[in-house]
Amino acid sequence: MEQLSSFLPFIAMFAVVYFFMIAPQMKRAKQEKKFASELKKGDKVITKSGMHGKVIELNDKDSSCVIETLAGKIKFERSAISMEMSKKVNSDTAS
Repeated sequence: MEQLSSFLPFIAMFAVVYFFMIAPQMKRAKQEKKFASELKKGDKVITKSGMHGKVIELNDKDSSCVIETLAGKIKFERSAISMEMSKKVNSDTAS
């Protein structure tokens, strides 16, 4: 019994790290994967690097997409898309 009580602080520390760091990160990764899979042509998006554009082509084979910006057409990985602008605009006006 004494050995178990000596490991109790380590078990508690692991539980705290899991619930405050690992679980939210896994949830966020799942949401990002779902968002990337739901992209469609015509969506106005912002990339993680801050570029604004409109999705004009989706390629399922290599999970990429082509975005049209003011500078021209640029090919990105779907994982590089940060958010859809219409969702961002709707959430800003709701606040």
